[in-house]
Amino acid sequence: MIRANTTSLSVDERDAIQALPSGAALLVVRRGANQGARFLLDQDVTVAGRHPAVDIFLDDVTVSRRHAEFLRNGTSFVVKDLGSLNGTYCNGERIQGSTPLTDGIEVQVGKYRLTFFASRFDVEAN
Repeated sequence: MIRANTTSLSVDERDAIQALPSGAALLVVRRGANQGARFLLDQDVTVAGRHPAVDIFLDDVTVSRRHAEFLRNGTSFVVKDLGSLNGTYCNGERIQGSTPLTDGIEVQVGKYRLTFFASRFDVEAN
């Protein structure tokens, strides 16, 4: 796996990525409300959406109540659109079904743009 460029991140963000254990990942909000917010992916299923009961709450009308799932299988992750109205995008391309996540990929959910960072242990192992 190619390692993402982290030079544009804050020291705190770089430290958070360095501290990730194997099998975990981090989403960093790069654009949208809550810019700079971080979401830890350390469960097998993490749901993002506008409903207050989801794991990653993204408060914007362009986000569906249950918009997308982040699925973990070992040390690999995929994102799956849950039939959202506005779609889920990876690096600007609308996804159909699910798409594997690689270190540094940009995931767009509504107006939110989040960058995916895998654990450094998992990036260096591949």
